Amino acid sequence: MQRVLSVAAERFPIAGTFTISRGSKTEAEVIRCTISENGFTGHGECVPYRHYGETMEGVTAAIENVRNEIVGGVGRDELGKLLPPGAARNALDCALWDLEAKSSGRSVASRICRAEPAAIVTAYTLSLGTPEAMATQARANADRPLLKVKIGDEGDIERIRAVVGAAPQSRIILDANEGWSEQNIAANLAAAAELGVALIEQPLPAGRDAILAKIPHPVPICADESVHTAADLPKLAGRYDAINIKLDKAGGLTAAIELRDSARAAGFTIMVGCMVGTSLAMAPAVLLAQNADFVDLDGPLLLARDRSPALTYRGSLVSPPEPALWG
Repeated sequence: MQRVLSVAAERFPIAGTFTISRGSKTEAEVIRCTISENGFTGHGECVPYRHYGETMEGVTAAIENVRNEIVGGVGRDELGKLLPPGAARNALDCALWDLEAKSSGRSVASRICRAEPAAIVTAYTLSLGTPEAMATQARANADRPLLKVKIGDEGDIERIRAVVGAAPQSRIILDANEGWSEQNIAANLAAAAELGVALIEQPLPAGRDAILAKIPHPVPICADESVHTAADLPKLAGRYDAINIKLDKAGGLTAAIELRDSARAAGFTIMVGCMVGTSLAMAPAVLLAQNADFVDLDGPLLLARDRSPALTYRGSLVSPPEPALWG
Protein backbone atom coordinates (compact mmCIF):
# COMPACT_ATOMS: atom_id res chain seq x y z
CA MET A 1 0.00 0.00 0.00
CA GLN A 2 1.37 3.41 -0.97
CA ARG A 3 2.19 5.79 1.81
CA VAL A 4 -0.01 8.75 2.67
CA LEU A 5 1.52 12.04 3.80
CA SER A 6 -0.48 14.68 5.67
CA VAL A 7 0.84 18.12 6.59
CA ALA A 8 -0.94 20.49 8.99
CA ALA A 9 -0.11 23.93 10.34
CA GLU A 10 -1.10 24.23 14.00
CA ARG A 11 -0.97 26.93 16.66
CA PHE A 12 -0.80 26.51 20.42
CA PRO A 13 -1.19 29.47 22.80
CA ILE A 14 1.68 30.30 25.11
CA ALA A 15 0.87 30.90 28.77
CA GLY A 16 1.43 34.66 28.83
CA THR A 17 4.22 36.06 26.65
CA PHE A 18 7.58 34.46 25.86
CA THR A 19 10.32 37.07 25.38
CA ILE A 20 13.94 36.76 24.26
CA SER A 21 16.41 39.40 23.07
CA ARG A 22 14.98 39.26 19.52
CA GLY A 23 11.32 39.75 20.42
CA SER A 24 8.19 38.30 22.00
CA LYS A 25 5.59 35.71 21.01
CA THR A 26 2.23 34.62 22.39
CA GLU A 27 1.75 31.37 20.48
CA ALA A 28 3.77 28.44 19.21
CA GLU A 29 3.44 27.91 15.47
CA VAL A 30 4.19 24.30 14.52
CA ILE A 31 3.85 22.01 11.53
CA ARG A 32 2.78 18.42 12.06
CA CYS A 33 3.60 15.69 9.54
CA THR A 34 1.81 12.35 9.49
CA ILE A 35 3.03 9.45 7.35
CA SER A 36 0.80 6.36 7.09
CA GLU A 37 1.65 3.02 5.51
CA ASN A 38 0.20 -0.49 5.80
CA GLY A 39 -2.08 0.49 8.67
CA PHE A 40 0.64 2.20 10.73
CA THR A 41 1.07 5.94 11.26
CA GLY A 42 4.09 7.98 12.26
CA HIS A 43 4.04 11.56 13.50
CA GLY A 44 6.57 14.39 13.58
CA GLU A 45 6.49 18.04 14.54
CA CYS A 46 8.72 20.96 13.63
CA VAL A 47 8.86 24.62 14.63
CA PRO A 48 9.80 26.99 11.78
CA TYR A 49 12.23 29.64 13.05
CA ARG A 50 12.19 33.05 11.39
CA HIS A 51 15.73 33.82 12.58
CA TYR A 52 16.88 31.11 10.17
CA GLY A 53 14.69 32.39 7.36
CA GLU A 54 11.93 29.84 7.94
CA THR A 55 8.21 30.55 7.79
CA MET A 56 5.17 28.35 8.21
CA GLU A 57 4.42 28.74 4.51
CA GLY A 58 8.00 28.11 3.41
CA VAL A 59 8.45 24.99 5.52
CA THR A 60 5.10 23.61 4.37
CA ALA A 61 6.13 24.22 0.75
CA ALA A 62 9.47 22.49 1.32
CA ILE A 63 7.67 19.40 2.63
CA GLU A 64 5.21 19.44 -0.26
CA ASN A 65 8.11 19.66 -2.72
CA VAL A 66 9.26 16.20 -1.65
CA ARG A 67 5.79 14.67 -1.31
CA ASN A 68 6.25 12.34 -4.28
CA GLU A 69 9.50 10.99 -2.87
CA ILE A 70 8.00 10.48 0.60
CA VAL A 71 4.90 8.63 -0.61
CA GLY A 72 7.15 6.71 -2.98
CA GLY A 73 8.96 5.16 -0.03
CA VAL A 74 12.01 7.31 0.66
CA GLY A 75 13.72 6.48 3.94
CA ARG A 76 15.57 8.60 6.47
CA ASP A 77 18.95 8.17 4.81
CA GLU A 78 17.67 9.41 1.46
CA LEU A 79 15.80 12.25 3.15
CA GLY A 80 19.11 13.89 4.00
CA LYS A 81 19.83 14.18 0.29
CA LEU A 82 16.45 15.71 -0.55
CA LEU A 83 16.25 18.47 2.06
CA PRO A 84 18.80 20.66 3.85
CA PRO A 85 19.02 20.73 7.66
CA GLY A 86 16.07 22.58 9.16
CA ALA A 87 12.51 22.33 10.32
CA ALA A 88 11.01 20.66 7.23
CA ARG A 89 13.45 17.77 7.31
CA ASN A 90 12.99 17.43 11.07
CA ALA A 91 9.23 16.87 10.86
CA LEU A 92 9.62 14.25 8.14
CA ASP A 93 12.59 12.51 9.75
CA CYS A 94 10.80 12.18 13.10
CA ALA A 95 7.63 10.95 11.41
CA LEU A 96 9.67 8.26 9.63
CA TRP A 97 11.33 7.19 12.90
CA ASP A 98 7.89 6.88 14.50
CA LEU A 99 6.50 4.98 11.52
CA GLU A 100 9.44 2.55 11.63
CA ALA A 101 8.89 1.97 15.34
CA LYS A 102 5.18 1.32 15.01
CA SER A 103 5.45 -0.90 11.94
CA SER A 104 8.37 -2.96 13.29
CA GLY A 105 7.18 -3.18 16.90
CA ARG A 106 10.65 -2.07 17.99
CA SER A 107 10.76 1.24 19.88
CA VAL A 108 13.04 4.11 18.96
CA ALA A 109 14.42 3.99 22.51
CA SER A 110 15.59 0.41 22.03
CA ARG A 111 17.51 1.51 18.95
CA ILE A 112 19.20 4.69 20.13
CA CYS A 113 19.43 4.52 23.94
CA ARG A 114 22.20 2.59 25.67
CA ALA A 115 19.94 1.78 28.63
CA GLU A 116 16.25 1.86 29.44
CA PRO A 117 15.26 5.55 29.14
CA ALA A 118 14.37 7.32 32.36
CA ALA A 119 12.92 10.64 33.48
CA ILE A 120 15.45 13.46 33.16
CA VAL A 121 15.72 16.95 34.65
CA THR A 122 14.90 19.73 32.21
CA ALA A 123 15.63 23.40 32.60
CA TYR A 124 12.70 25.79 32.97
CA THR A 125 12.97 29.01 30.98
CA LEU A 126 12.50 32.53 32.35
CA SER A 127 11.59 35.20 29.81
CA LEU A 128 13.62 38.34 29.36
CA GLY A 129 12.32 41.28 31.38
CA THR A 130 13.30 43.84 33.95
CA PRO A 131 15.43 42.59 36.86
CA GLU A 132 12.39 42.89 39.12
CA ALA A 133 10.14 40.94 36.75
CA MET A 134 12.75 38.24 36.27
CA ALA A 135 13.28 37.96 40.03
CA THR A 136 9.53 37.39 40.38
CA GLN A 137 9.70 34.60 37.77
CA ALA A 138 12.73 33.08 39.48
CA ARG A 139 11.14 33.21 42.93
CA ALA A 140 8.05 31.40 41.60
CA ASN A 141 10.31 28.63 40.26
CA ALA A 142 13.00 28.59 42.93
CA ASP A 143 12.27 24.94 43.71
CA ARG A 144 13.37 23.89 40.22
CA PRO A 145 16.93 22.53 40.10
CA LEU A 146 17.78 24.12 36.73
CA LEU A 147 16.67 27.47 35.34
CA LYS A 148 17.41 28.85 31.89
CA VAL A 149 17.45 32.64 31.94
CA LYS A 150 16.86 34.68 28.80
CA ILE A 151 19.11 37.74 28.70
CA GLY A 152 20.91 39.68 25.95
CA ASP A 153 20.19 43.36 26.56
CA GLU A 154 21.56 46.30 28.50
CA GLY A 155 21.51 45.68 32.22
CA ASP A 156 22.10 41.93 32.07
CA ILE A 157 24.33 41.90 35.14
CA GLU A 158 21.46 43.30 37.21
CA ARG A 159 19.16 40.64 35.76
CA ILE A 160 21.58 37.86 36.64
CA ARG A 161 21.99 39.12 40.19
CA ALA A 162 18.23 39.40 40.61
CA VAL A 163 17.59 35.85 39.40
CA VAL A 164 20.37 34.28 41.46
CA GLY A 165 19.17 36.15 44.53
CA ALA A 166 15.60 34.95 44.02
CA ALA A 167 16.52 31.31 43.28
CA PRO A 168 19.77 30.70 45.18
CA GLN A 169 19.52 26.88 45.10
CA SER A 170 18.94 26.57 41.35
CA ARG A 171 21.67 26.00 38.80
CA ILE A 172 21.53 28.74 36.17
CA ILE A 173 21.97 28.66 32.41
CA LEU A 174 22.16 32.07 30.76
CA ASP A 175 20.93 32.37 27.16
CA ALA A 176 21.94 35.64 25.53
CA ASN A 177 20.58 34.72 22.06
CA GLU A 178 23.52 36.53 20.40
CA GLY A 179 22.74 39.68 22.38
CA TRP A 180 26.18 40.50 23.87
CA SER A 181 29.03 42.35 22.19
CA GLU A 182 32.83 42.40 22.22
CA GLN A 183 32.53 45.48 24.43
CA ASN A 184 30.52 43.92 27.27
CA ILE A 185 31.28 40.19 27.11
CA ALA A 186 34.26 40.24 29.49
CA ALA A 187 32.34 42.09 32.21
CA ASN A 188 29.27 39.90 31.74
CA LEU A 189 31.32 36.71 31.91
CA ALA A 190 33.06 37.88 35.08
CA ALA A 191 29.73 38.66 36.74
CA ALA A 192 28.31 35.30 35.68
CA ALA A 193 31.33 33.52 37.16
CA GLU A 194 31.07 35.49 40.41
CA LEU A 195 27.42 34.49 40.71
CA GLY A 196 28.03 30.79 40.07
CA VAL A 197 26.34 30.49 36.67
CA ALA A 198 26.71 26.98 35.20
CA LEU A 199 26.62 27.68 31.45
CA ILE A 200 26.23 30.58 28.99
CA GLU A 201 24.57 30.04 25.62
CA GLN A 202 25.53 31.92 22.47
CA PRO A 203 26.68 35.25 23.92
CA LEU A 204 27.80 36.68 20.55
CA PRO A 205 26.25 36.60 17.07
CA ALA A 206 27.05 33.55 14.98
CA GLY A 207 29.87 34.37 12.61
CA ARG A 208 31.07 37.22 14.83
CA ASP A 209 32.40 35.15 17.70
CA ALA A 210 36.14 34.90 16.95
CA ILE A 211 36.95 36.78 20.16
CA LEU A 212 35.80 33.72 22.13
CA ALA A 213 39.05 32.00 21.19
CA LYS A 214 41.06 34.87 22.68
CA ILE A 215 39.40 35.52 26.03
CA PRO A 216 39.11 33.41 29.21
CA HIS A 217 35.99 31.32 29.78
CA PRO A 218 35.36 31.59 33.53
CA VAL A 219 31.98 30.02 32.75
CA PRO A 220 31.63 27.37 29.99
CA ILE A 221 30.24 28.83 26.75
CA CYS A 222 27.71 26.90 24.68
CA ALA A 223 27.12 27.29 20.93
CA ASP A 224 23.50 27.47 19.82
CA GLU A 225 22.99 29.57 16.71
CA SER A 226 26.60 28.78 15.76
CA VAL A 227 25.98 25.02 15.46
CA HIS A 228 23.38 23.19 13.41
CA THR A 229 24.99 19.95 12.22
CA ALA A 230 28.17 17.91 12.72
CA ALA A 231 29.74 19.81 9.82
CA ASP A 232 29.84 22.93 12.02
CA LEU A 233 31.94 21.39 14.78
CA PRO A 234 35.46 22.08 13.44
CA LYS A 235 34.96 25.85 13.43
CA LEU A 236 33.81 25.79 17.07
CA ALA A 237 37.07 24.38 18.45
CA GLY A 238 38.69 26.83 20.83
CA ARG A 239 35.66 29.11 20.86
CA TYR A 240 33.02 26.99 22.60
CA ASP A 241 33.01 24.46 25.39
CA ALA A 242 29.55 23.02 24.74
CA ILE A 243 26.92 22.75 22.02
CA ASN A 244 23.13 22.96 22.09
CA ILE A 245 21.57 20.31 19.86
CA LYS A 246 18.08 21.07 18.55
CA LEU A 247 16.27 18.75 16.19
CA ASP A 248 14.87 21.65 14.17
CA LYS A 249 18.38 22.99 13.53
CA ALA A 250 19.94 19.61 12.78
CA GLY A 251 17.13 18.51 10.52
CA GLY A 252 15.80 15.62 12.55
CA LEU A 253 16.75 12.93 15.01
CA THR A 254 19.01 11.15 12.51
CA ALA A 255 21.29 14.17 12.08
CA ALA A 256 21.03 15.08 15.77
CA ILE A 257 22.41 11.68 16.80
CA GLU A 258 25.36 12.18 14.43
CA LEU A 259 25.95 15.66 15.88
CA ARG A 260 25.77 14.39 19.47
CA ASP A 261 28.20 11.55 18.89
CA SER A 262 30.66 13.67 16.90
CA ALA A 263 30.57 16.42 19.51
CA ARG A 264 31.19 13.96 22.33
CA ALA A 265 34.18 12.56 20.46
CA ALA A 266 35.51 16.11 20.01
CA GLY A 267 35.24 16.83 23.73
CA PHE A 268 32.24 19.16 23.79
CA THR A 269 29.74 19.22 26.64
CA ILE A 270 26.28 18.26 25.33
CA MET A 271 23.07 20.18 25.79
CA VAL A 272 19.81 19.11 24.14
CA GLY A 273 17.39 21.97 23.64
CA CYS A 274 14.21 22.89 21.81
CA MET A 275 12.12 25.56 20.19
CA VAL A 276 8.77 26.35 21.82
CA GLY A 277 6.66 23.43 20.65
CA THR A 278 4.40 20.68 21.91
CA SER A 279 5.12 17.31 23.45
CA LEU A 280 5.32 15.78 19.98
CA ALA A 281 8.36 17.94 19.17
CA MET A 282 9.99 17.16 22.54
CA ALA A 283 9.44 13.38 22.48
CA PRO A 284 12.36 12.36 20.24
CA ALA A 285 14.60 14.93 21.96
CA VAL A 286 13.90 13.34 25.36
CA LEU A 287 15.40 10.10 24.06
CA LEU A 288 18.33 11.91 22.47
CA ALA A 289 18.99 13.69 25.78
CA GLN A 290 19.22 10.60 27.98
CA ASN A 291 22.96 11.07 28.57
CA ALA A 292 23.19 14.83 27.96
CA ASP A 293 24.98 17.12 30.40
CA PHE A 294 22.23 19.76 30.19
CA VAL A 295 18.61 19.35 29.06
CA ASP A 296 16.27 22.15 28.02
CA LEU A 297 13.04 20.52 26.88
CA ASP A 298 10.45 22.62 28.65
CA GLY A 299 8.54 23.77 25.56
CA PRO A 300 5.21 22.24 26.64
CA LEU A 301 5.54 23.80 30.11
CA LEU A 302 5.45 27.23 28.47
CA LEU A 303 2.18 26.50 26.65
CA ALA A 304 -1.34 27.22 27.84
CA ARG A 305 -2.43 24.03 26.06
CA ASP A 306 -0.43 21.00 24.94
CA ARG A 307 -1.55 18.30 22.53
CA SER A 308 -2.95 14.98 23.76
CA PRO A 309 -1.46 12.51 24.46
CA ALA A 310 1.37 14.50 26.01
CA LEU A 311 4.67 13.94 27.75
CA THR A 312 4.52 13.54 31.51
CA TYR A 313 6.17 16.36 33.46
CA ARG A 314 6.49 16.14 37.22
CA GLY A 315 8.04 19.38 38.35
CA SER A 316 11.24 19.59 36.33
CA LEU A 317 11.34 15.87 35.51
CA VAL A 318 10.20 14.84 32.03
CA SER A 319 9.56 11.17 31.33
CA PRO A 320 10.23 9.32 28.06
CA PRO A 321 7.33 9.33 25.62
CA GLU A 322 4.68 6.66 25.64
CA PRO A 323 4.15 4.88 22.29
CA ALA A 324 0.77 6.56 21.83
CA LEU A 325 2.58 9.91 21.57
CA TRP A 326 5.74 8.93 19.65
CA GLY A 327 8.40 6.32 19.23
